[in-house]
Amino acid sequence: MKIIDYKKIMIATDGSDCSRLAIDKGIELGRLSGGTVYAVHVISTAYLFPMDGYYFMGMNPYWESIHEALKNQGKQALDYIRGLGKVKGINVESILLEGNPSEELIKYADQEKMDIVIMGTLGKIGLNRMLIGSVAGNLVRHSTVPVMVVSKKYEPQD
Repeated sequence: MKIIDYKKIMIATDGSDCSRLAIDKGIELGRLSGGTVYAVHVISTAYLFPMDGYYFMGMNPYWESIHEALKNQGKQALDYIRGLGKVKGINVESILLEGNPSEELIKYADQEKMDIVIMGTLGKIGLNRMLIGSVAGNLVRHSTVPVMVVSKKYEPQD
């Protein structure tokens, strides 16, 4: 008898330590439920557009090398999840997307009819949160799919 009935578990990762905490929870949930884990990484293109909107990806002479480096980082993050899944006997599908992380994660979770989204957050507060923004916060507020946020205690750097 299975208590948990999540068949499509989406783990959103950016490769950070906080993401790794969420990955552990997502893999365990997949093991308990017998579901499939969908490891999703979004290559953010938001920072490539300055506020005046003039600088497009194709016009940046470094775009190809930046894009390739970001793609490799994303693949490494996804490979980490696949490796954990293999060790635990969990089926893991890897998905590499590109665009605004919040928008792409919400869209993918909805289109693919995920049962739950699991992701990490630093749990920043105050000005740091306003300046940096929060992908997790956007998902919690705007996703139609339930979101589990795994938090790492925030410790400000001097």
